[in-house]
Amino acid sequence: MKLDGRRESTNVEDRRGLSGGTAAGLGLGGIIIVGLITLLMGGDLGDVVQNVQNAGGGFTTQTSYEPTAENEALAKFSRQILASTEDVWSAYFQKNGIGTYRNPTLVLYTGTTSTSCGTGQSAMGPFYCSGDEKLYIDLSFFSTMKQQLGADGDFAYAYVIAHEVGHHVQNLLGTLGQAHSQMAKMSTANANRVSVRIEL
Repeated sequence: MKLDGRRESTNVEDRRGLSGGTAAGLGLGGIIIVGLITLLMGGDLGDVVQNVQNAGGGFTTQTSYEPTAENEALAKFSRQILASTEDVWSAYFQKNGIGTYRNPTLVLYTGTTSTSCGTGQSAMGPFYCSGDEKLYIDLSFFSTMKQQLGADGDFAYAYVIAHEVGHHVQNLLGTLGQAHSQMAKMSTANANRVSVRIEL
């Protein structure tokens, strides 16, 4: 992807280095993202299972934050991708008479962070919180994708951010709220099915 000269979103909170710790396992959203990226990279279902198991080993975060050049490049890339989604969705909402698109905020963090949806942990993978309309990502997720899943490159990384922005669009359109309301009345198994449909 050619991003040279593209604008960077200012709708970003940089919380990197404000917390630390170790967490293990992937949340449902992380598992689905790993699976989709594996399939997009040409893998089969066996590869998906293997990659999910590999990624579930956990993320270790630093107790003190020293940004590397690679980490800073990923932060810039993330701001550029977020800006692109802002441009695309703003135009789409306007063109289709949906109203004014409300930009989400991207939160970059390490280890754990507080959200309106509870404590966010890097082990959950990237996620969206409708309570504060923010996307949360620990940039170490990209390193995990590269080292453990073999999913490397701008397209894979951009997909992760665009996927979470998709949840924000679901929230703005009311789809997410309706799904959460239905899930509260369902058995765990049925609620999980709805959750998977939301992720897909």
